[in-house]
Amino acid sequence: MCKLDSAARRTLTGPVRSKAWLLVAVGVLGPMAAAAQARDPGVRHAATDGRPPAPLPGLTADELEYFQDGLTRFQDIEVVSGAPANTGLGPRFNSNQCSSCHQQPLVGGSSPAVNPLFAVAAAQGATNVVPWFIVHNGPIREARFVQSHGVPDGGVHDLFVITGRSDAGSCNIAQPVFMPAGDPLSGRGGNPNIVFRIPTPLLGAGLIEAISDSTILANHRTDAAAKQQHGVTGHPNAIQGGNVNRSANDGTITRFGWKAQNKSLLMFAGEAYNVEMGISNQLFPQERDETPGCQAGVPTPNDTDNFPAGGAPVVSTAVLSDIEAFADFMRMLAPPLPAAPTASTQRGSALFASIGCALCHTTVMTTGIAMASGSPTPPSAALSHQQAALFSDLLVHHMGVRLADGITQGAAGPDEFRTAPLWGVGERVFFLHDGRTSDLIEAIADHASSGSEANQVVTNFQALSASDQQDLINFLRSL
Repeated sequence: MCKLDSAARRTLTGPVRSKAWLLVAVGVLGPMAAAAQARDPGVRHAATDGRPPAPLPGLTADELEYFQDGLTRFQDIEVVSGAPANTGLGPRFNSNQCSSCHQQPLVGGSSPAVNPLFAVAAAQGATNVVPWFIVHNGPIREARFVQSHGVPDGGVHDLFVITGRSDAGSCNIAQPVFMPAGDPLSGRGGNPNIVFRIPTPLLGAGLIEAISDSTILANHRTDAAAKQQHGVTGHPNAIQGGNVNRSANDGTITRFGWKAQNKSLLMFAGEAYNVEMGISNQLFPQERDETPGCQAGVPTPNDTDNFPAGGAPVVSTAVLSDIEAFADFMRMLAPPLPAAPTASTQRGSALFASIGCALCHTTVMTTGIAMASGSPTPPSAALSHQQAALFSDLLVHHMGVRLADGITQGAAGPDEFRTAPLWGVGERVFFLHDGRTSDLIEAIADHASSGSEANQVVTNFQALSASDQQDLINFLRSL
């Protein structure tokens, strides 16, 4: 066995992330060969890490009031019963606080480096067993079942139950069975009927919401020859045409979630409140589990508008339901700030475009005329006619068998996913829809497999010199 230097030993303390490092570990390649390999430098830490999230620049005083109210509620811890507010948690849930899942590098971001779900599982005496795919240094994951009882499922099966909690009364329901186990960090190799999703970042979400359908479709039509050459197509929709995921309600383009399954931030908030925390609301008024004795006397929907009684003074933000406040916070949340450019990242930016990454990861789109809660006069200047450097076309694409999860949502099929916005990717810890890797080079490689629209682009990346690959990775980590 070869003797490794200290840098190599540090690299190999976690899962082996590339074949090159594996060969170094067994002594097949020497130090010169290892040095020639591009590597992901890891999470870019910024001065803003851990600080309160920033609102969009240019918000009015009234808009800022709604933003701050939403931020406060986004961080509230939910309980089952016995509190004057924030009641209705469960009976089945994944966490008890919006910000527990969205906190890297700050509130509104993505899954943090240290998993908070161990404390959530045991809060107030709960008797939950933490599933095998939730580990201290791994991502927050939700679990979806591909099938149930021999028929397609696709829905979220919550990790935890309120059984045993001091505020849950006599409720006595069991957690789902997630066995057999696989690799706990990557989530691979376990029960084949279970697939995972990690939290999507919310930074800049209001700008994404404010992009018009016509802008998305016009962007889709650009660079048609290059897209055809690279095999980038998206998928046709049988209702109105266009390679997008469309709302079954009104036919407009859906854009939030891993499969672009949610239409708006309000829909995103309402679904998350009900599915992730078990709190029914005006968008989703029924409980997902109606087992008797598990509602703790809290009426449904748990979350509603808060009208004052008896002529009490009205505070405008206080009247809103939680899901409306969550949507306001997300809508007015500033996008991530990139690092200052360097010679390497500027070269990487040019390579990102030249090898075809930008055919799906569109650098910039412009918002339309949009409103935000609290806007004294329409439109909201902070949301309207803004350049959103999201690095996404907001379309869904075939990603091949390696990334396929077997789940269909809307018009997005079993191997189709929304082009993930890359702004802020430099400060993220986990990548791909299931958080299987923390290495950007591995994430790029996983884009290639049978049926993937990214195959030619990945081939182009792999044909680059090691120094060019490094510049491109440095560019991504600068975003």
